Formats: sequence, C-alpha cells, structure tokens
Amino acid sequence: MELTAFSWTNSISPSFHFPRKFSSTRGCKGVRICCVGGNIDVVDSNKADEMTVSITGATGFIGKRLVQKLHADNHRVRVLTRSRTKAQSIFPAKNFPGIVIAEESEWRNCIQGSTAVVNLAGMPISTRWSPEIKKEIKNSRIRVTSKVVDLINDSQDELRPKVLVSATAVGYYGTSETRVFDEQSPSGRDYLAEVCREWEATALKANGNVRLALIRIGVVLGKDGGALAKMIPLFNMFAGGPLGSGKQWFSWIHVDDLVNLIYEALSNPTYNGVINGTAPNPVRLSEMCDQLGSVLGRPSWLPVPDIALKAVLGEGACVVLEGQKVLPTRAKELGFPFKYPYVKDALKTIVS
Repeated sequence: MELTAFSWTNSISPSFHFPRKFSSTRGCKGVRICCVGGNIDVVDSNKADEMTVSITGATGFIGKRLVQKLHADNHRVRVLTRSRTKAQSIFPAKNFPGIVIAEESEWRNCIQGSTAVVNLAGMPISTRWSPEIKKEIKNSRIRVTSKVVDLINDSQDELRPKVLVSATAVGYYGTSETRVFDEQSPSGRDYLAEVCREWEATALKANGNVRLALIRIGVVLGKDGGALAKMIPLFNMFAGGPLGSGKQWFSWIHVDDLVNLIYEALSNPTYNGVINGTAPNPVRLSEMCDQLGSVLGRPSWLPVPDIALKAVLGEGACVVLEGQKVLPTRAKELGFPFKYPYVKDALKTIVS
C-alpha cells in the first residue's frame, strides 16, 4: 500500500482556498529526536539546510526516487512502512547508510522531531473495481493520512514537523475532453473526485502552524514504474496504441520533475496549499502513444477498444478511458523550473 496518488492515471484533489494559516521553515534547528531501529536517537540538526524527512509510500515508484535524492543530498530520511523487510530490500544499509526504517508502531517516534513529513501512501487504482476494492482505494489513503496528521498534531510544539507535503491526484477535477483545469477549478462529481476530496480534507486537519502543500499528481512517467512500465512492453511487441478513443487528455509529469517539485515544497516556504503536479503541456492520449511509438521505433497502430478494457477492468476502466487537461498554474507562478515540459523530450530521456 505504498504507492502515490493514483498509479496509472486519474488523480483526485480539491481546489478550494481554505482559511488556514501556513507556516514554514527551510530546515530544523536545535535538537531533533528520531527513531533508529525502534529506539530513540537524539540528533543535532542545527544546520538550516539539513532536513529530517519522514516519508510514507517510500517504497513506491515516486517514493524511492525521493528517498534517493534526499539521501544523496545528505538529508536524514525516515522510511515509514508497513513492511520492514520490503523496505530493507529496497534501501539496503550498505547503499543507504543512516536511513531509518520504521514500521507503524514506530512512526510516532520518527515523525516527532522530523523537519517535514511526505505522505505518498495509497493503494493502486489500476485494477478491476469491486465494491471492496473501491472501499480500500479510499480507505488506504484516508487511513494513512489520518494517522500521519494525528501524529503530527499530537507532537509537542518543539518536536512537531514544520511541513507536511501530502499527495493527492488530478482525479479531483473529474474528467472532460473540453475543459481546462487548474488549482482554482472545482471538484468533479465522480468516485475518484470524491476520494480526492476526502483525502485532501484529511490532510487539511493538520495543525495550523504546519505548512501544508497538497500536490495533485498526474500520470507519472519514468523508468521502472508508473504508466510506461505497462505501455512499453506492448509497443515493443508491436501491439501498442491508444486506449479507447485516444481523445482523452493525458496530464503527465516526468518523475524527476515531480520529485523536484516535492523536494522544493519541503524547503521553500512559498509552496503551500494546492499545487498541481503536472507538466505544462498535457497531450491527448493518441499523441502520447504516437510519441512513444516514435521514440521506441514502433508503430502506434493497435487501439484497445472501450469494450475490451471494460471487460477486464469493469468500472475501473474509467481510469484509462477518461482524462482531464490539467495545468500547473501554481507551480509556474512559483517559478518552478520544469526540466521536461514536453512529452517527447521526457520520453526520449526515459527510453534512451
């Protein structure tokens, strides 16, 4: 249960402006307390540019990349997991010295004393939806977010994290082939929009002195995971093509840009409230498939009809058959430098 936002496509997120007070910090000062192997270790973190970051969903596609970046930049990382064994296999001590891996019973000691918390956990949605699966898609996000918020709020003032970066998804806006959405747009009315509203509302219960950034994530592109892990094998077998009509919007972001956006939100006090985690130039799915086929040297000629997807995924087929055109208005206002603003350049980098 350690994947971000919505694996594959649709994300959810509300665009309301809430009357909460956002505070900020670029680092933590004084003495911070972190857990090491279930014990408590006192760490002096007087350097303003050093952070201690606790992360849920750290073993997922996005979380792994974020942990790698934070560790490479000499920040302290606390991996909040439900499976110590899985986390240890992904972050072996010899390659990640100093990283703390904590199961749920140890989360409190890790969050207390952290500079910031990043919340990326949630069950993938690219599966056949039964009533039980739909319930778990929502509950997996609400439960972990609620636990993280409660632990933050229960912390003593001097030990409370100053920043919470919490994932949500562009599914918040609902779907449309004609409308354009940004952070000011209202929420949609479908199931995924409902999930996102409740997901974000839970994060908004964090202490008012904690700076909160809600990242509404689109379709994440990168090596070894995300949407392309499902698409590239089909194209390599000359069986790639658009899903459904191909007219649905594909609001994407390169994983490096998303990780950099989250990283910036951790340390930059101007990053607060809702921020769309999408590239500046969304495309129709047909164009995305054409570009991917071109980069791979494979044709994009075999569309997958709606009826076939619905037979396999049931109601869950809406995740790939419907989309939304989402623009990162807030990130652009903040001056965030997208490394990959165009999908063709992103794909070339990924498959090279």
